[in-house]
Amino acid sequence: MSTPAYGTDLVQTLDWQTLGRALDESGVAVIPHLLSKEQCRAIAALYADDTCFRSRVVMTRHGFGQGEYKYFAYPLPDLVAALREAIYPFLVPIANHWNESLGSDVRYPRTHAAFIHRCHAAGQTRPTPLLLQYEDGDYNCLHQDLYGEHVFPLQVAILLSQPGEDFTGGEFVLTEQRPRMQSRVEVVPLARGDAVVFAVSHRPAQGTRGTYRVNLRHGVSRVRSGHRHTVGIIFHDAL
Repeated sequence: MSTPAYGTDLVQTLDWQTLGRALDESGVAVIPHLLSKEQCRAIAALYADDTCFRSRVVMTRHGFGQGEYKYFAYPLPDLVAALREAIYPFLVPIANHWNESLGSDVRYPRTHAAFIHRCHAAGQTRPTPLLLQYEDGDYNCLHQDLYGEHVFPLQVAILLSQPGEDFTGGEFVLTEQRPRMQSRVEVVPLARGDAVVFAVSHRPAQGTRGTYRVNLRHGVSRVRSGHRHTVGIIFHDAL
């Protein structure tokens, strides 16, 4: 029996055309079992080591919700850095297609290193991958992760805890605001190690009169018991 692929090895074998279609249709796609149980535990355990991070945010102080998260410092942990580098090139065609559909002239380079060089040249030099920690009663308000002029339109979150064992509640939620229509809400079921790829702030959609812009926000519903950890991989850096 062959050994299951995880992490960057799995990234190379995914059906990105199918994932791209899901992102085009709804702004969200799930990658099952991106990380192993051991990889999830290893990343979650970093939360206790402040030397890995550049800052800590307590959500209640800013009206972001309840709970806390920490932004990683450079150099990023090896696995987080490797995933950021490996996933980005597969999302570039989708991102460029979205911008073209919406009439934007912005195009993204083929490698993440080239895109980060663009960010840093504009003063966006602070790393944005983060580790989030929720306890009983915590939640994350609907929001968009925008940190400066240069924004890559897709990001990834990986659930590091097992629903039903480590925590209950705490579902990943995405809302879609369509012009002259009521908002649509999508709850995305995830298991430990699953990754969700989703739109940072907007996506193109096809209507009877052509392509229009749909605005999206994401968050996490209230954790009802236990502890929930998530790692977020954002591809642009912050001012």
